[in-house]
Amino acid sequence: QVQLVESGGGLVQAGDSLSLSCAVSGGTFGTYIMGWFRQAPGKERDFVAYITWTGARTYYADSVKGRFTISRDYAKNTVYLQMNSLKSEDTAVYYCAASARGGVLVTPERYDYWGQGTQVTVSL
Repeated sequence: QVQLVESGGGLVQAGDSLSLSCAVSGGTFGTYIMGWFRQAPGKERDFVAYITWTGARTYYADSVKGRFTISRDYAKNTVYLQMNSLKSEDTAVYYCAASARGGVLVTPERYDYWGQGTQVTVSL
């Protein structure tokens, strides 16, 4: 049973930084493409970023490009999302996800395992 546990969410002001973590257990971390999604109230779950098996390639949504950085630590079986220059529109529940598939992984249905989510609130 693969489990993903996010942490690091909270309340920050616009312009601040925040780092999210997602610890993966029960599976082989290096065989998963890891992604981050977010969901604001009343909206669909949107893609934020993903990182490939080796960490050699990353991909970002246009809305976060240049502000967010995804990375992974194989020794800790953990994926991170460093968020800088936060805006009020970044407010959402952030979800970590793991995919055993290949291809373009920017939609939720391409992912096999999900965390419970962590709330990020950015005030003006």
